[in-house]
Amino acid sequence: MTDVTQSVETDAGTARVTWHRAKRARLVLAVSHGAGGGIEARDLQALARVLPAHGVSVALVEQPWRVAGKKVAPAPKTLDLGWRGVWPALAAPGLPVIAGGRSAGARVACRTAAEVGAHAVLALSFPLHPPGRPEKSRADELLGAGVPTLVVQGGNDPFGRPDEFPRGSYEIVEVSYGDHGFAVPKRADTTQEQALETITDAAVKWVTSLG
Repeated sequence: MTDVTQSVETDAGTARVTWHRAKRARLVLAVSHGAGGGIEARDLQALARVLPAHGVSVALVEQPWRVAGKKVAPAPKTLDLGWRGVWPALAAPGLPVIAGGRSAGARVACRTAAEVGAHAVLALSFPLHPPGRPEKSRADELLGAGVPTLVVQGGNDPFGRPDEFPRGSYEIVEVSYGDHGFAVPKRADTTQEQALETITDAAVKWVTSLG
């Protein structure tokens, strides 16, 4: 259930946080969207529905550029600026905060994790490289997070399939047949609902392991 939506002023503009609160929260999972969509993304909504029942309050974060109605995401430095500005509101409940996001939001979470004091990082559809450009790797951002990290990646993600990821201290879970938005084709031997369950089950198991 959505408890509250709050506006947060940052140096990059006004951000918005939509809270889905757990009755007895022990952690906060703050997740932001990618460069091509908002918090209505199927994976973010699935996490907001499922995790509160497991003691995790979910904060869906809309970056200032989305709140302002712009169509194109700004430069990474501006995205980081907006995320840092939202962090005090995310930490206000006094609980450990997991930094998360999908696609560009996952990159932001990794880049800023150590600086903001994130408890861990949840990277959904981490864009390891631009489609068709594996030489343009962003692995250093993922490997540099410096905190426990879970990557959830579609098996057919053109921004990086699970088998393309380098070895590291992070965990990775594959969503079979999933594309960058975790959509699965109708011909696949798994359903869209099962794909989302893979994401939420992995997240529940992982956050439980964090203690």
